[in-house]
Amino acid sequence: MSVHAADPSLYRDRDTVPVRRALISVSDKSGLLELAGALAESGVEIVSTGSTAQTIRDAGFAVTDVASVTGFPESLDGRVKTLHPSVHAGLLADLRLESHEQQLGELGIEPFQLVVVNLYPFVETVASGADTATVVENVDIGGPAMVRASAKNHPNVAIVVSPGSYAEVVEAVRAGGTTLELRKRLAAQAFAHTAAYDTAVASYFASDVVAEAAAEPTTVRDIETPGAFDEHLAVTADLSSTLRYGENAHQAAALYTSEGGTGIAQATQLHGKEMSYNNYVDADAAVRAAYDFDEPAVAIIKHANPCGIAIASADAVDPIASAHAAAHACDPLSAFGGVIAANRPVTVGMAETVKDIFTEVVVAPAFDPEAVEILSRKKNIRLLTLPADFALAPREVKQISGGFLVQDADRFTGFDQSTWNLVAGEPADDQTLADLAFAWKASRAVKSNAILLANQGASVGVGMGQVNRVDSCHLAVTRAGERAAGSVAASDAFFPFADGLQVLLDAGVRAVAQPGGSVRDDEVIAAATAAGVTMYFTGERHFFH
Repeated sequence: MSVHAADPSLYRDRDTVPVRRALISVSDKSGLLELAGALAESGVEIVSTGSTAQTIRDAGFAVTDVASVTGFPESLDGRVKTLHPSVHAGLLADLRLESHEQQLGELGIEPFQLVVVNLYPFVETVASGADTATVVENVDIGGPAMVRASAKNHPNVAIVVSPGSYAEVVEAVRAGGTTLELRKRLAAQAFAHTAAYDTAVASYFASDVVAEAAAEPTTVRDIETPGAFDEHLAVTADLSSTLRYGENAHQAAALYTSEGGTGIAQATQLHGKEMSYNNYVDADAAVRAAYDFDEPAVAIIKHANPCGIAIASADAVDPIASAHAAAHACDPLSAFGGVIAANRPVTVGMAETVKDIFTEVVVAPAFDPEAVEILSRKKNIRLLTLPADFALAPREVKQISGGFLVQDADRFTGFDQSTWNLVAGEPADDQTLADLAFAWKASRAVKSNAILLANQGASVGVGMGQVNRVDSCHLAVTRAGERAAGSVAASDAFFPFADGLQVLLDAGVRAVAQPGGSVRDDEVIAAATAAGVTMYFTGERHFFH
């Protein structure tokens, strides 16, 4: 590693740097011609590479090919273009030093004041399902080298990695040059950009190694080893917006988005006040709950817990409106000021019921135009549409002091009720089985200890976040009231004693789904048998902390 040994007293002031020469090499050509036109209008010499140069030239703007600068042709199918001293000396020369300026003169090299580079579309190539050879060809080498060189030399060079920065840079060029403050900010964005890019490349190669190692597992446990996780984890994201405050008014907060992300952070807001920190947290929980179901479903969330979850009735004329009405009926009091997520477009019918309920956020894959018009009459309600390619992340990362926890996301992929084990009572009829399946899926969205009562595809009582399962059972029964009788129950983990189950049995629950696995399972089974209540062991747990 080299260290700049020059005496700082030799530096000359370089606050505003006029732009006379620009190097442009971009894969994403959004806004390229507008940028080239503005630079040409300002008398800036444009040096460019490959298809970028051709695009600029075809538009009628003067451009110098990088091969003319290096005296060396682009070679190896474009792998070698800009990796040359005539380019990198022009990027790295610190013109605050007279000695650097003198050396450039002796070498006959002209410096650059502006560099516009965005990298090969590696993430997009991987996402397209391309073969390994194609993915590897999209690992950029010269691009990151130019970006990092220019960012390091930000006292002299402005580095631009996003078309979103073009307008600000053009304005600076027209005003006489880029300021040091602007160049520092652009350098920070550039280093973040290359860090995220390198992380994506490293993750791809690490995942590929893991996939090869686990290609022929002998048991499920063989792939549930530490080797299934990358040796290094880098979390990178771009600042999307600064929020008014965090969970509380005295906490500062911001939203960062991951490159290639397709979740709630990338949702489009159609109407309403600015999203808050708590809005995002609850909206993410609501979407997670609603998208556990293949059927039209609605989840209403308050403080990250469900006030109600429901799927549409089979004969519903307006399925998503039916699901919302059933979800709201679970706990109308708590739904006041809640966040609603639907896994189908919001219809006029649903909008007509939501409009009379104080609601913070409604998020869905789409809204009927008339639904937007109805809901927009409420000034503050936030309406969000999910990205068209919305997908729940396969893994979850949670920060703890000093590090991160990473786990596979808890999903109901390949849900198979036929694997459940009947341990008490008579086999359930089709409707009861359907209600148990619904309750079991819905309970996953409830903070542990979780007890969820359901009937006819809708929650009727929820007990959440208690430090013992008995209290959760009491809470679920209390919230359900008279609706507890005849409902089914799901517990996210086993009953350690029969006392919690007995609370449900006394309330008139007709069937229960729970994981099983307690050392006192026999005691719990005996209680269900004595009450004549059907109980299934699902064989898996769904804690949600």
